[in-house]
Amino acid sequence: MSKWSRSEEMLERAKRSLAGGVSSNVRLLSKPQPLFFERAAGAEIYDVDGNRYIDYVLGQGPMILGHSHPAVLDAVDAAMRNGQLYAGQHALEFEVAEKLVELIPSAELCRFGLSGSEMVQAAMRLARAITGRTKILRFEGHYHGWFDNVLISVAPPLEQAGPREQPNVLPGTPGQTASALTDFYVLPWNDLALVEALFAEHGHEIAAIMTEPMMCNTGAIPPEPGFHEGLRRLCDEHGALLYFDETITGFRLGLHGAQGRFGVTPDLASFAKAMAGGFANAALVGKADYMRRFAEGVNHSGTFNSNVIAMAASAAAIAELEKNNGAIYTQLDQIGRKLMRGLHELGQRHGLPLHVQGVPTAFHLSFTDLDALRDYRDYAGACDKERYSRFCVAMLEHGVRLIERGVWYISAAHTDAHVDATLEAADAALAAVA
Repeated sequence: MSKWSRSEEMLERAKRSLAGGVSSNVRLLSKPQPLFFERAAGAEIYDVDGNRYIDYVLGQGPMILGHSHPAVLDAVDAAMRNGQLYAGQHALEFEVAEKLVELIPSAELCRFGLSGSEMVQAAMRLARAITGRTKILRFEGHYHGWFDNVLISVAPPLEQAGPREQPNVLPGTPGQTASALTDFYVLPWNDLALVEALFAEHGHEIAAIMTEPMMCNTGAIPPEPGFHEGLRRLCDEHGALLYFDETITGFRLGLHGAQGRFGVTPDLASFAKAMAGGFANAALVGKADYMRRFAEGVNHSGTFNSNVIAMAASAAAIAELEKNNGAIYTQLDQIGRKLMRGLHELGQRHGLPLHVQGVPTAFHLSFTDLDALRDYRDYAGACDKERYSRFCVAMLEHGVRLIERGVWYISAAHTDAHVDATLEAADAALAAVA
């Protein structure tokens, strides 16, 4: 009998009422099949067949405190017993906003929504309203949500991507309108010279540069020295806005976001995932002169924005992350570094081109001969994705759950014992795919 027989049965049942048996296309990619889970606690998750896994998926990143953190659950339980949705204001709303203003360098005013994808839309609308321009520069391999107007050049086939110096602007799915493609310029990341050349010719058309401050979804690729500083300078010179999509990096790369870690302050930034400890909440923050435009005619609305549950979760999660001047990040750093170092050593021991890069709280593992991944084209063209897929299945067999695109997320619930068990599993899995 299969190790995942109940999941197999549930998937067949789910397909009769859910398209593909899932509610997100990302889950269709799971190997050997989409699994069904029944509980999770700390750094561990359990499927319906009773299999236990050390979890590095962490809900695709939000569970930075670990699953079912009692402080977050208790705060949500207590708050929602007074009501869940008021269609009006409550104290938690401005208390969380005050905390973001205190912690995030770019945050002078805030607005809340439910998802990173929503806040991307708000940021683009605001940038266009402020500048009177329509074009936005974005980068190959960066993910800013699944909506028609942003699922562009996220994972373009290299044979269709065009020349590196002037990439083709490509849709990400059937059903997108061709007109959405005309709103964007697309370039490879980490190449400031190409950005400078684009601004020299088209800077008067560009409302904003939109970027993940670190390419977490694709390769865990950090910015090269001077890249963010160059983007900041170009925006200042040409009257464009610099927008950091910190949906993943916010509160994962540090208490002050990626902008605090890298030392460059954008005009606008969005946060989600880790800021609410596993509940749905998101924020757009930015300079007061820009953000107040939402109160002066630029529309941003939403029935569930700043609902009690979301705000209670964020207040509790940020409080945990902030304890003892953010001491939790030292713990995360130590655990992540130990795991990264151990995986690198295992690759050498097995004679495999196993490459580890990124930061301890969000790093990327791949089979590649490159010394470093600099942009999407390195990731797409030089990584052995088929071997990594087999590695993920082998790890699952040994009780470790991974994301197939290679990113590993660390939580405060991971311990040295989890790392030791993970490295033992990786030793066996690497032998299987050697």
